[in-house]
Amino acid sequence: MERSITDDAESYVRSLLDAWLAPNPGECLACYLERVLERYDCDGDLRFAAHYRDLVAPRATQLERRLEASGGYCDCEVLGNAVQPAWHLWSTSRELELDGRTIVLEAEPPEGMPPCAGVRRGSTQPCVHWHRMRRPRVPYR
Repeated sequence: MERSITDDAESYVRSLLDAWLAPNPGECLACYLERVLERYDCDGDLRFAAHYRDLVAPRATQLERRLEASGGYCDCEVLGNAVQPAWHLWSTSRELELDGRTIVLEAEPPEGMPPCAGVRRGSTQPCVHWHRMRRPRVPYR
C-alpha cells in the first residue's frame, strides 16, 4: 500500500516538531523551557516540562509535584515563579544625575539568556544561569 502525500507531509511535520522539541545535549530544564516557550505558547499545563522529564530524566517521577510546590503550575509559571535568571546575569542598580536630581535605576534581569551551561544527564535542576526561587514552607494543619 502506497502512502499518500498527506501521510508523507504529516510524517515530515511530526519529525520537525520532534526535532524542535528535543532537549539539546546537557540542556537544563529551565533553559529548555526558555527555548521552547520562545517558539510555542504555554497552554496552561506542564506539557513541556513533562516532555523534558520523559526524554532526559524519566526517574524524576515527582517533577510536576515539585514544580507546582514552587509555584510552577504551567511551563511559563516555572520560569516566572520557580526559577529566575541568576544574579550574575542581572544588570546592576545604579544612580544617575538628571537635572540635579538623583535617579536610582533598579537591577533588571537579562534581556536574553546565555547558552545553557549544562547539567548531567538525568538532572532536572537548573544550570548555573538560573536560581531556584525559595518559597516559604507552609505548615500542614
